[in-house]
Amino acid sequence: MEMTIATPSPAGRIEAGDHGVASSARHAESRDAAASIPDDERPRERLSRHGAGALSNRELLALLLGTGSARASVLDTATRLLDGGIRGLAQRSLGDLENEHGLGRAKATRVLAALELGSRLASEGRANQPVLRTPADSARYLLPRYSARAVETFGLLALDVRHRIKREAVVSVGCLTSSLVHPREVFQEAVVARAAALVLFHNHPSGDPEPSAEDVSLTRRLVSAGTLMGIEVLDHVVLGAGRYVSFKERGLVD
Repeated sequence: MEMTIATPSPAGRIEAGDHGVASSARHAESRDAAASIPDDERPRERLSRHGAGALSNRELLALLLGTGSARASVLDTATRLLDGGIRGLAQRSLGDLENEHGLGRAKATRVLAALELGSRLASEGRANQPVLRTPADSARYLLPRYSARAVETFGLLALDVRHRIKREAVVSVGCLTSSLVHPREVFQEAVVARAAALVLFHNHPSGDPEPSAEDVSLTRRLVSAGTLMGIEVLDHVVLGAGRYVSFKERGLVD
């Protein structure tokens, strides 16, 4: 039986026969880093004892990642990824994340999937939907759901005669233009919901909610279409980083 014997190479380069040894060494170092954390301080044990609500953001992220790398523990990796906060992490692309040291495609997709589930939970319909009496009410409902999205997302809240939410729908994702957001798609959603009124919304990934000239033009077009349809457009709320601009408050929607 032939046996492959690894031979040393210049500058410490690892030859083909050494890959298994190097891989084992990396995993051993990662295990050593994890083992250095006392049992009662490890995220999994803390969650079991105290519940998920007792864990910090980095501990929750560490549980998603599962393992660290030879150069950093899983908690150190989580800390690095959260340098820009959860909002910053949610705005990163798959390609960007998978190139981070210690992640790769599997861990990056796991993180993005968890963030998307959190976003969907925030927007999931409830039995008792809030009443949107003011622009501030609309912003309070929309900001946690859409303000952190990495691309412009245009949608609507379809309301009943008491201004309770009947339907929430995303109409377009991408650069906001009249060609991408057509009255037909907007009011098709409103008709399906049998809406009495609409609140339009979209986010600015830059974090600055100041409306553009295109935003104003599009809103006027949709307000006019709503008048013809007999469905009032109450407001258009532009979402930024913890801030918003209401067209109603600006006097741009009657």
